[in-house]
Amino acid sequence: MIKPHGSEQLNPLYVQDDAARAALAAEAEGLPSLLLNSAAAANAVMLGAGYFNPLTGYMNLADSLSVAEKLATVDGLFWPVPIVNLTAESGIAAGSRIALRDPNVEGNPVLAVMDVEAVETVSDEQIDFMAEKIFRTLDPEHPGVATFKSLGRTLLSGPIQVLNFSYFEGEFPETFRTAFQIRAEIAERGWEKVVAFQTRNPMHRAHEELCRMAMDDLGADGILIHMLLGKLKPGDIPADVRDAAIRKMVDVYFPENTVMITGYGFDMLYAGPREAVLHAVFRQNCGCTHLIVGRDHAGVGDYYGGFDAQTIFDEEVPEGALELEIYRADHTAYSKKLDKVVMMRDAPDHSKEDFVLLSGTKVREMLGNGIAPPPEFSRPEVAKILMDYYQAL
Repeated sequence: MIKPHGSEQLNPLYVQDDAARAALAAEAEGLPSLLLNSAAAANAVMLGAGYFNPLTGYMNLADSLSVAEKLATVDGLFWPVPIVNLTAESGIAAGSRIALRDPNVEGNPVLAVMDVEAVETVSDEQIDFMAEKIFRTLDPEHPGVATFKSLGRTLLSGPIQVLNFSYFEGEFPETFRTAFQIRAEIAERGWEKVVAFQTRNPMHRAHEELCRMAMDDLGADGILIHMLLGKLKPGDIPADVRDAAIRKMVDVYFPENTVMITGYGFDMLYAGPREAVLHAVFRQNCGCTHLIVGRDHAGVGDYYGGFDAQTIFDEEVPEGALELEIYRADHTAYSKKLDKVVMMRDAPDHSKEDFVLLSGTKVREMLGNGIAPPPEFSRPEVAKILMDYYQAL
């Protein structure tokens, strides 16, 4: 199986021994507490689950600035996005041991224990520098920029030990999986070549066929459909609805033992190219050999060019930095001429009118009115789940 990023073995920060975890939980109740923001909590979940291997905790300011500027830590580890614990709280001292409390679960239980190595103040200029590098914009209307700039100016860095996976296991027991669980299942299935498909949306016919195209082109053993389960911007479809829609599509339209439906506990960054590279890093940690990177991957609005998330792998990712490879996808749509879904680049004799193309706004309007999109665009079983959701709003 493909190696994890940056190490020979995966090193999740979740305390897996039951007795050790119980002892740590008991100790945490007597420690000073910090209530995390959702972004820092999501980072803790990803660190605990092994997705952010080989990191041992939150980055300090020097590493955060270096990663933002050069996609590498000060020591040279390739990494695309700062993994930080930014807070507005003060009064925490370097050298202290603190309990990190979960903002997303009632009662704010302890999520992790942190050994605080450094407490640093981040200037507005440094925040802006990082935000512009990560998101390629400082527009406050960009949801990722707005979130990042609101997190606070005190940066806590140091190793963490993770006690649980927040609300993800309880709310998505069939879907949430850690990187180490996914690696184990891939090994159990005997898959060698595995293609990851990232999604924060339900999958339409074009997405479904794109997975098949990638599997066929690469001779892959299986597809990992890996959905984001954390916080989204207003208007995005909730994870439970998306989960139900994707499961129905796979149950009806894919052969057995070709698809793993899983999810991960992270809040969407909407960082376009940088987030695509982060997706590649943590899919390698899952044991995947390839990641589908399509048009406007992890984008929002008009902040990124259609294929910026592909070209960053050519222009900014050093050769050999990742073992995982990307599968480059074009815009995919149903061809009326050919009576099948194709990548538009493979149909140069087509005009726009030869494809079934619907905007997201148009699709939401149809679903809200109880009108199923055409079957060339969306499977009827999937459309039914989405119609029920939109009509209940």
